[in-house]
This record gives sequence, structure tokens and C-alpha cells, in this order.
Amino acid sequence: MPTAPLRQFRVLDMTTGVAGPYATKLLADAGADVVKVEPAGGDPYRRWTASGADLGGADGAMFCFLNAGKRSVRGTHDDPAVRALLAGADLLVESELDAAALAAVRATFPALDVVSISPFGRSGPWAGRPWTEFVLQALAGSTGGRGLPGRAPVHAGGRLGEWIAGSYAGAVALALRTAGRRRGQRGEHADVSMLECMCVAMSLYAPLSASLSGHRPAARTVEIPSVERSADGWVGFCTITGQMFQDFLVMIGRPDLTDDPSITDPGLRQGRRAEFQKIIEAWTVTMPTAAIEEIASALRIPVAPLGTPATITANEHFTARGVFVDNPSGGFAQPRRPYLIDGDAGPPPHPAPALGEHTGRIAWPARGPGRSAPDGRPLAGMRVIDLTGFWAGPSATHLLAALGADVIKVESARRPDGMRFTSTRPPSHDRWWEWGAIFQGANAGKRGITLDLTRPEGRQVLYGLAARAEVLIENYSPRVLDNFGITWERLHAACPRLTLVRMPAFGLDGPWRDRTGFAQTMEQATGLAWMTGYPDAPPMVLKGPCDPLAGLHAVVATLAALEHADATGAGVLVEVPMVETALNVAAEVVIEHTAYGAEPARAGNRGPVAAPQNLYRCGASDADEWLALAVATDEHWAALRAALGDPAWARAPELADAAGRRRAHDEIDERLAAHCAGRDAAELAEALTARGIPAARVVPPSEVLDNPQFTAREFAETLRHPLLGVHRMPGLPLRLASRDGPWLSRPAPTLGQHNDEVLREVAGLGPARIAQLRRTGVIGERPEGLT
Repeated sequence: MPTAPLRQFRVLDMTTGVAGPYATKLLADAGADVVKVEPAGGDPYRRWTASGADLGGADGAMFCFLNAGKRSVRGTHDDPAVRALLAGADLLVESELDAAALAAVRATFPALDVVSISPFGRSGPWAGRPWTEFVLQALAGSTGGRGLPGRAPVHAGGRLGEWIAGSYAGAVALALRTAGRRRGQRGEHADVSMLECMCVAMSLYAPLSASLSGHRPAARTVEIPSVERSADGWVGFCTITGQMFQDFLVMIGRPDLTDDPSITDPGLRQGRRAEFQKIIEAWTVTMPTAAIEEIASALRIPVAPLGTPATITANEHFTARGVFVDNPSGGFAQPRRPYLIDGDAGPPPHPAPALGEHTGRIAWPARGPGRSAPDGRPLAGMRVIDLTGFWAGPSATHLLAALGADVIKVESARRPDGMRFTSTRPPSHDRWWEWGAIFQGANAGKRGITLDLTRPEGRQVLYGLAARAEVLIENYSPRVLDNFGITWERLHAACPRLTLVRMPAFGLDGPWRDRTGFAQTMEQATGLAWMTGYPDAPPMVLKGPCDPLAGLHAVVATLAALEHADATGAGVLVEVPMVETALNVAAEVVIEHTAYGAEPARAGNRGPVAAPQNLYRCGASDADEWLALAVATDEHWAALRAALGDPAWARAPELADAAGRRRAHDEIDERLAAHCAGRDAAELAEALTARGIPAARVVPPSEVLDNPQFTAREFAETLRHPLLGVHRMPGLPLRLASRDGPWLSRPAPTLGQHNDEVLREVAGLGPARIAQLRRTGVIGERPEGLT
């Protein structure tokens, strides 16, 4: 098939930084014609390097990665040449237009779809609030959930929130494209909020968890086991399920601990963290990482070597799969497109454009008006069979459902979605498996059935459902579908229009094909964990965002593939390895190393964008209240000096620029810590932001939905569950101009809740056949083997 399914898609890119350019990179990688509109001096990101390398006038490597394959014109939205491009474009992605300019563009080009990306969204009381990625992480509940007890919380290294927002924007852009192609709906405006994106992906549905359990959980915890020392470096573990943890204890030679609840209970384990860490290390330091990997993999324990700037590109699995390619601008390695369509990862990208290289050389004919106005449900009419579990796969189908698709979640009474069992058991309810917060959050909006796919009758019903759907999505280990006998060849023969989307942890081939892996594993293997944590402590996992990131990339791949399927009438096989999506959002680690020889590493709460940047304790000396502060510009520094009363120490000439402030960071931290001590963090943050300084109280994860911005934008939604009652959860992190009201049409299904409805209405089965399936255990409404 063509490797560029979006080749008829015209996109204008008026963005800078990471989020917008990554959104349009996703489109360009799928074949869209993306034209970057730059001011006379060019996108400031052309001059960016995280390591501060001397670029000698050349474009930075990250700019070349994010903008490969695009074209560049100089101009502004009201230049005649740019207006001509707007008239011929299908989509505008923007992050730089002011409100008046955006309104003018939408009024002049009413058939143009627009995706806006901004820190807080374009509406609400915080719309113009000063920001940096560091401050957004504090507000989103990410920072407050990570770190060691007794120490300051710690943010996730890298500009992860921008990558998350860019991934959402790319997925939403393709949903609008689908509505335009299929139903003639054009002229939509999607207002994407980075803060809302980060809240969904980085707070682990903590407010919902607190609501379901009836108590506020510990502000932050450290997973154990996680990144551990080996004889020759570091190795990463992840024990999501109780069985994995039991197997881990046996592996390290401590089966005696399997009956000790203070170790086996994840919550109680925190109290023995230091002691248990020594027990683990006593085993891991006796052998090299490769040997540990072999043992753990044989036991089906998720494991990975810790990816570092110098080792990631040499990883045996990534090498075998050809994941890293040379950037066409030369001089460094980058990850390829993170999905394959019919086994093809797409053509090599073209170089990033020189500033204004294509000015005056692009002539797009004007697009006509759409056939109808948007209705807020861009994917209405699409049916998706969902065979996914845990968080990565369900997050993909959750977005599809919220955008209008009919998503049918298929579980088995023998093996329900494992995320059901990560719940807090209510004391007096025998259906305790329905209380999982992440399960509830990631599966709202879907219908749910059960099928035993180990049996021919179950597979027969699945094929019947697939014949009436466009997409089947699964994220089992590759061997699982093979064991069921459900292969792409058989599905394609039976349902030729069906597109199969597979989301294996590491891909459908390669040395790690059959390994299990979760978000933490991806963070360990790709460099994200390497960049996160205290400089004097082991690297830390990010606690989950790689799951929804994989889901967002799966949505991008699915909607791009459906454009080809619509054109040819034949479905395709889509492969979205979770680890390759993580490698894309962690790309800066490899790019800085291969381009400039830099060795980026975790730096606690400091980072390359702002100085000073840190967390400062507020309130009483033992209070767990923190102010996040980031001085990213000289103007921020001048405002901070004024807020401090312009003390003599802050007027020192060596602090006048960012380089000097970075050198004096320790001294500045001491001064700011003294200033913040005893003060109210929220009041201090509001006083600083009023002066234009990026600052925020570090919000505990369970409180992230409670701010005036989310209230104004109606981000939190309330659902009534038949067993759980009424609870709030985040909706989608965007607003559509055509849509009022909630995104989530129904709560997550109870196990097998829609068996009769779906099997009757979609599969066409009669009551007698459904009763037989229930009687023989092919379908059911209660997990087997539980008392």
C-alpha cells in the first residue's frame, strides 16, 4: 500500500516549541503536505539545544527532527500569500495567534478546520497565565505524585507535557479530517489545553481513586522494585500484578516474603522501602544486567536495561527492528515513525526546510465549503472492537469513543481486563473488581461484553462482530492472538474491510517480541527514567504517561490507515509498538547525544529551560507544601526581583543573564527557600503570577480537578455508575466549537454489562443462542474463579 495515506491533506503550521511541531510531524510522517509559516526571524526553536551546544548558525537538531519533511514560508496570517494558503488548506494548527487574529482567520475561512494548542486553553480565567512546562507539571498533579518521602517532589525530566499535548493535537486533527472526508463536516475549531492533556496522562486518575476509596491517598510514592543497580549498571523492573511480584520475590531468592503483607501489599511496602531496596540489591548487584534480563524474561516479569544517552541506539531490540534512522539533515540519529502499516514504517523523511525556503513557491487551489457544519462527534458512525487491557490500549479506544465511535470492549470472564484488579476493595461489596479508578477512567463511553476466545464459539462471535466493524484494536502480547488462532490473514479473509490495530509492547518481531511490558518498562528502556529523579538517587519512572501516549499514537495510526482503507475498500494491518511511541517522545535524549556528544541526565527539579527553576518549601518547616517557580527569561527575573523587594543580592551583575543565574543556582535557591519558608504556597503563587512570573503551588494528584480553570472549561465530568454511584473524572482535554456538554456518554461498563444488547443488535444473535453462550460459559458477568 502507499506509505503516505494522508498525501491529499494540506496543513498549515503556525506553531513553535515542541507541542505544535510534534502534532504536525505526526501528520507529515503520514504523508500530509505540511507548510510551516514562520515570522521574518524564523521559529525561535531553530536555535534551541537542551545542552547549549554551539550551533554555529545552523538549525538545532531537535528542530530538524520535529520539522523534517515540512515546507517553510515566511509570513504572518494576514499576508496575502499566507491568506492564499489558508484558503487552500484543510487544517491550521496554531499556537501563536492572538484571540483577534484567530477570530479573523476563522471568520474569513469558515470551512477551515483549526487546532489551537495553548498552555491552559483559549478560554477560562487562566488563559493568559504565565507558564513553563515545569509549572504545568506542578499544576497537573504529576510533580506532586513523584519523589521520596522527606524530600521535595520531583518533576518528570524533559518537556513531556508538550509531547503529550502534541500527541493529542495530532489525534484530534485526524479526527476532524475523518469528519471532513466522510461526512463533509468542515470548519471545526479544537481548543487543546496542555494542562488538561497533562492532567489526563500524568495524574493516574487520582481524584477518581480518592473518591472511590473514600480517602486521600499518600501524596507521593516510589515504585519498588523499579530501577535497581546491577553488576554493570542499572536494570528496570515492573511488577504490575500480584503474580508478577510473587514471581519477583522467588527470582531474588526470597520466597519467604511471599506471605508477608508488609511486603506484598504495595501500600504497606512503602514503609519498608529502604529495607526492601537492600534485599533487592543484594541479588541484583551479583550479576550483569543482561543476565538479569534473561532470568526475569523467562519468568514473564517485565524487565529492561536502563536506557541512557549512550546506550539506547545500541539496544539489541531497537537495532534488530531498525528503529533508529539517520536524520536527513545529517549528523544525528532519530527514531522512525512509531507505527507500521502493512509492515511498512513509511518512507525516509525529507530534510527540515531552510527558513522561508518555499516562500512564493506553493500554490494550493482554494478548497470549497464543507457539505455540513460540524456536530461535535467527528467519529460518529465508526464501530470499533476493543480487545485491549490495562491503560495503553483502553486509552486509545476511550478517545475514539468520546469522539463519537461505538466502541465495544471485549473481555473474558476467565481473564477480565487486568486493570479491574488494581482497585481498592470496598469493604462490603462482592463485585469489588468494578472499583478500579484507571479502569473506570479509561473505559468510560464504551459498551462491554465478555467472550471466551479460547473456545471456537467465542471466536465465532468475535468474527461476527468484526464483520460489522471497521477497526479491531488489541494490545495483547503477540503470542496471545496466535494462540487463539486469530491471525491477520484469517481476519482479513473473513472481514476484508476490517483494519486490525495491534499494540504490542515491543513489536511483532525482534528479540523482545514476546516480552511483557508496561508504561514503566517503556520509561526505563527509552531514557525517560534516566532523565527523571534526584541526581544523587536512582533514576525514577514517570508513573504511567507512556500508556496514554501509546494510545494517542495508536489513534493517529488508526485514523491515517482508515484513510487508505476508505480509498481502496480494503483494511490494513497496523502495528503500534508501545516502546517506539515512547522513543519518539524521548527523542531528545538520543538526538542531543548523537548530534552534539552531550550526556543529558536527571537534575532533580532543575532543567535546561529556566534558571532558577526549583521547588521551594512553604508553610511550616515540616509541611509538605511546595512552590514551583521557573524563571525562563530576563523579564521573569526582573519581575521576581521586584516581588522580592529588589534585595542587594539579586542585583548582582552576574545574575543579569540566564548563564550567570545558572552558575549561581545554589545560592539563589537558598535565598528563595528562605523567602518562601512559612508562607502559603497558593497565595505566593498567585502573587508571583500576577507579576508575570511562572509559578504554582505543587498540587497533590488527588486535588488536580479542583481549580477555577477546569471549572470554567467544564473539564471534569460527572458520571453515575450503577454500582459505584456518582463520581467526577476528567473528560477530554479540548473543547470543540460545535460541542456543548460532556464528552463521556456513559460510565465504564461492568463486566459483561452489554452482553445481551451487543450480541443481539450487532452480532445478530437470538435469545436462545445468547442463553446457550451464557450457560456454557462463553459469556458471563462475573470473573471465574473468584469467591
